[in-house]
Amino acid sequence: MKKVLTIAGSDCSGGAGIQADLKTISAFGIYGMSVITALTAQNTLGVNGVRTTDKEFTRLQIRSVFEDIFPDAIKIGMVSDAGNIQVIKEELESFNAVNIVLDTVMVSTSGHSLINENAKEVLIKTLIPIADIITPNIAEAEVLSRITVNEREDMVRAAKIISNITDAAILIKGGHLKDCADDMLYSDGKIEWFNEEHVDNENTHGTGCTLSSAIACGLAEGYTIEKSVLDAKNYLTGAIKNGLNIGKGRGPLNHMYRI
Repeated sequence: MKKVLTIAGSDCSGGAGIQADLKTISAFGIYGMSVITALTAQNTLGVNGVRTTDKEFTRLQIRSVFEDIFPDAIKIGMVSDAGNIQVIKEELESFNAVNIVLDTVMVSTSGHSLINENAKEVLIKTLIPIADIITPNIAEAEVLSRITVNEREDMVRAAKIISNITDAAILIKGGHLKDCADDMLYSDGKIEWFNEEHVDNENTHGTGCTLSSAIACGLAEGYTIEKSVLDAKNYLTGAIKNGLNIGKGRGPLNHMYRI
């Protein structure tokens, strides 16, 4: 059985973070493991509190996984602390980790910053360069490229700018575009579009976590980045279209809709 490790924060309501990651990994028939970088008290209405994991305990978690069950791919999600970011880089490099998917969690769907400026700079300088693929949403692509992204052409321009700081493939997610939900993959100087219409469902809590974990599953199976993204996009679209309606706010997806 293939194995995927998620390094991310916990969502006690089960819609995002490591809970969404582990559900996604299981839906792909892969063995999931987790390193928790933060505890969050949150639900479909919002985040009520965050407790960051001590960096040395993060290190201990990573070593415990790699020394026993070496992962075939790694997904990195919410890491809001500079110390944890540095530890993750050090440990992944020391174990020669492969197939690293970085969900550049910086800006929430509502536009709120999820990471302080110091940690943001450390993330850009340490984790983005070691990733195999990064998956910024439009707001995060704007942070990384320092340009405004409104249209598909802007997504291409932003990806080319971001490619100056990393050799990773860059998947800019277009869920916030006005007239479509097209994602754009920029890899080795090539552009590939994954086109999709907006699904009429406001319950999209945890979509970024889900997509990046699904990509990691494809890479763990030995698929190309292009196929991994395509399969992940199809899975995510199906989970949204399933129409799960749980909670009083922006609800989660049905990660198990295929089962």
